[in-house]
Amino acid sequence: MKKSATPEWVPLEEAVPIDLFKAEVQAWAQRIGVTPHEIHVRSMKRKWASCSSRGRLTFNIELLYQPSDFRRQVIVHELLHLKIPNHGPLFKALLRAYLATHSPDHT
Repeated sequence: MKKSATPEWVPLEEAVPIDLFKAEVQAWAQRIGVTPHEIHVRSMKRKWASCSSRGRLTFNIELLYQPSDFRRQVIVHELLHLKIPNHGPLFKALLRAYLATHSPDHT
């Protein structure tokens, strides 16, 4: 079956334009204290995002149509790889900490 040329309907509050998404990535980068060298958004078949050892972040364009909490998880995950290149205990602890400080229940 051929993939539809138009994406499925997404509530407006959940879809974001690429420039706003990149601004969100930059805001999180500043908060985390990292500087990505490049930020790209393109179609990816198997991943939501990737991070190269040279600081190039690539995000799946489908991420623009995902809920904001999920987008935030992917953004923070990839940006943390600019500090920590693995998924060890320190990486997981920082990921939880950054995401917890932005949860709706956090006061």
